[in-house]
Amino acid sequence: MIRVVLPTDFSENAFHAISYAVKLLENSTCVFYLVHAYTPPVYRVDYTLGSPGQLGLPDDERYKAEEALENTRKRIKEQFHVSKHTFVTHAAFNSLADEIGSIAQKENVDFIVMGTQGATGAKEILFGSNTVHVIQKTGIPVLAVPSEFEFRPPENILFPTDYEVDYNKVDLDFLLKFSKLEHSKLHIMHVTSPEGLDSDQLDHKSFLEGRLLEHNHEFHDLPDQDLIGAINQFQKAVPVELLAMVKNKHTFLERIFVEPVIKNIGLHSKVPFLVLPYNP
Repeated sequence: MIRVVLPTDFSENAFHAISYAVKLLENSTCVFYLVHAYTPPVYRVDYTLGSPGQLGLPDDERYKAEEALENTRKRIKEQFHVSKHTFVTHAAFNSLADEIGSIAQKENVDFIVMGTQGATGAKEILFGSNTVHVIQKTGIPVLAVPSEFEFRPPENILFPTDYEVDYNKVDLDFLLKFSKLEHSKLHIMHVTSPEGLDSDQLDHKSFLEGRLLEHNHEFHDLPDQDLIGAINQFQKAVPVELLAMVKNKHTFLERIFVEPVIKNIGLHSKVPFLVLPYNP
């Protein structure tokens, strides 16, 4: 049983990400949690005291959210006929990241699938603010799906690394299980620095090689260059359907959060992006 959170703001971009998840997992038994977190346009005193329902007051925002979630569930059921899939709707007065964190812990969620942008997403921004907050605050994998990406099974997964990550602190099991869904090939890409690898990096690489022995994979060493350029160069030679990275202080991902507006980013904005948490 795979448990997946599908956040939605009821935009087409959010539904696109939901569709991707359903197609990706069509052969797996799954529970999907359709989640919408809302904040009323004008705070009422009953929201500061607790849920309006607890005070016997009508909660129009919740009613609207629950109705929209039910409409989304019906739309999925009409569009996709997968008997192995169950959909649970969930509306809450909370921030999206906090609510997902709560559900993830309670329901033992495996991962989150969401659109890279919300209803008002700007083209030049890689991740919308909700996506960034969810990645930063939840300790489970997040799969961000660009609105322009037409579903293709991930035959090739690109996994860039500088080997500065202690893979004992990364959920490699999830990545390996994920790669087995579509019998994907993992491409581990390293940009070689003039200094070469230090002893820690060599140990991390050796550990990773050991973990991948029974999986379809290939290691690639590219000449010294910036990471974005290396990724875009690689995907010209090998068509990539998914990019996977670890979120830790050493990676390109950290710079995305510090400088979120990145133009001409190429592959990053064109294929789904799997972010693996790092647990120091």
